[in-house]
Amino acid sequence: MEAQVSLAQALFAPRAVALVGASGDAAKNTARPQRYLKQHGYSGKVFPVNPTRENVLGEKAYPRVADVPVPVDHAYILTGEVEQALEDCGRRGVPLASIFSGGFADAGTRGLERESRLVARARELGIRLLGPNSMGVIDVPGRLALSVNAVLEMPALPAGSTSIVSQSGTMLGTLLSRGAARGLGFAKLVSVGNEADVGVGELVELLAADPVTRVILLFLETIRDPRRLANAARKADLHGKPVVAYKLGRSALGEAAARTHTGALAGADAALDAYFRDCGIVRVDMLETLLEIAPLVAGRVPPNLHRSGKVFVVTTTGGGAATVVDRLGMRGVELSAPIMDLTMAGTQAAAYSAALEKALGSDCDVVLAAVGSSAQFHPELAVEPIVKCAKTKPVVAFFTPQAERSLALAAAAGIPAFRTPEACADALGAFFSWQAPRRAPRLAPPEGIPDDPFQVVAGLGIPVAQWAIAEAPGFAHPIAYPVAVKRLEAHKTERGGVVLGLKDKNVFEQAVRTLDAERVLVQKMESGLAEAIVGYRDDAVVGPLVLVGAGGVLAEVYRDSVVRVAPVSEEEAGEMIEQVRGLAAIRGYRNLPRGDLKALARAVSALSRLALAEGRPVLEAEVNPLIVKADGVVAVDALVARREAA
Repeated sequence: MEAQVSLAQALFAPRAVALVGASGDAAKNTARPQRYLKQHGYSGKVFPVNPTRENVLGEKAYPRVADVPVPVDHAYILTGEVEQALEDCGRRGVPLASIFSGGFADAGTRGLERESRLVARARELGIRLLGPNSMGVIDVPGRLALSVNAVLEMPALPAGSTSIVSQSGTMLGTLLSRGAARGLGFAKLVSVGNEADVGVGELVELLAADPVTRVILLFLETIRDPRRLANAARKADLHGKPVVAYKLGRSALGEAAARTHTGALAGADAALDAYFRDCGIVRVDMLETLLEIAPLVAGRVPPNLHRSGKVFVVTTTGGGAATVVDRLGMRGVELSAPIMDLTMAGTQAAAYSAALEKALGSDCDVVLAAVGSSAQFHPELAVEPIVKCAKTKPVVAFFTPQAERSLALAAAAGIPAFRTPEACADALGAFFSWQAPRRAPRLAPPEGIPDDPFQVVAGLGIPVAQWAIAEAPGFAHPIAYPVAVKRLEAHKTERGGVVLGLKDKNVFEQAVRTLDAERVLVQKMESGLAEAIVGYRDDAVVGPLVLVGAGGVLAEVYRDSVVRVAPVSEEEAGEMIEQVRGLAAIRGYRNLPRGDLKALARAVSALSRLALAEGRPVLEAEVNPLIVKADGVVAVDALVARREAA
């Protein structure tokens, strides 16, 4: 009986590989895997499968996988006859099939149905699937080049300890080739394609347990299984392996219409930021940063800063250093001291070493060494001191000229080195924002979700302004004057549906006539020190979120808010409030009266408990404005959007 093979072994260290649909024409894509496996020294057995040929590129070919005479750990399906190939894999007991072919979820509704049938059949046969549309797997130290990616035409691949999981197969080649050009090496690289079965999260789990991998990079176009990816990132953290993500689509996100201001403010990009932060994934803005940041995070733990990061800059080029410092300022990063500019003193190894020693002993979080033209022509003067300094703190380098030799020196020493000021600043900003995975607080779930929005809010323990529904013809109500009167609809202010400060019955009746409504909401007038918005949203991708920001009718205009994964504790809510610029006035700014920030934090935490409701029936909920007083808070408007019944 054949021994069972783990998914990790089948992916990265298969004893035998079948290439289904391997071409005898060396110029074709479907011939590449066989050529690359041989070129890069794969030590296992390779079996081309082609029913029309007896020999493929010098190797005996087999009509079907089932005809291969030895156990096959990994089949790479290159033919369009995927279903037949899968059946053959089942007969041979192949544990894993990677599928290069397309025509599945990428091809519309029919393709998606085809993919669903394929996955169901694979499960019946006991076969795991990578793809479809997968460009394959590369294990550089293991000499496995099971891919059609043309980057494997390189005579030698740079080995290292950084692994990549990518939803774009071509980007694997981009990162590998660019890394090779600056001395950066890689361990394992996987193209997931459609993620019909094996997905990003499961691969992160495997890489977390991989003894060679130290850093895991993700190139993402979407997130298909957020829960598994989050759990995998937490496992990686336990193994001391940072996960860094570059996510496409910032500019196109958050455009869908939302029922609430919260829906717009906590749009898809803000939601992803909150999600990545929550599970400890470092998010970078630039592709160049994804490539270059690995040495900065390798072997380190999240700094967990609740303040601005501080950088000490040592430079031989004042202008070059300024290009990074300017961008750092835009990211909220501070300098711990004035830039130590050695330009006029001339670049000397002893002087640069002394400056670095002083920087490392200062009150900073990271030392930035910016090097000018000497990086290109005389790396021994400024780059070697960086390599040799006692790194009691992270040291990063920025080289202003084209300096491949210096980049290679830095890479060999594990020094994060950057070619552009933008990538350098992006990496430092991402590093300072890096938080350890959060443990969700233990909070009580709400006891039922009433139909009325104010009852929902009050039921969560958030004070609500006294209110009543008044109906035609008399519009009688029990609320003492002065009152506010409102139409019963969302975004009433935007439609002229709110009249405030009605001091008696006469002006109230006049106001009601202007609203032209059969039923109106009457509320006691409330005032305070500031208006906040507190919102909840069950995001379609990452799940429940909570938001706090500067509120009122201009909440969406100012977009001054902070989003976190829900639920949050009162302490976490307090940290969110500290980051809202528009609430600085009630934090005691310039001796202004302080608002009840603890009551506001309680309200944020309370609304976040909607995430714990059985079945999560609420899609969005919002209190805007929530009036913050010197003592307490009070909700004067609320909206709840429920999930539609299935």
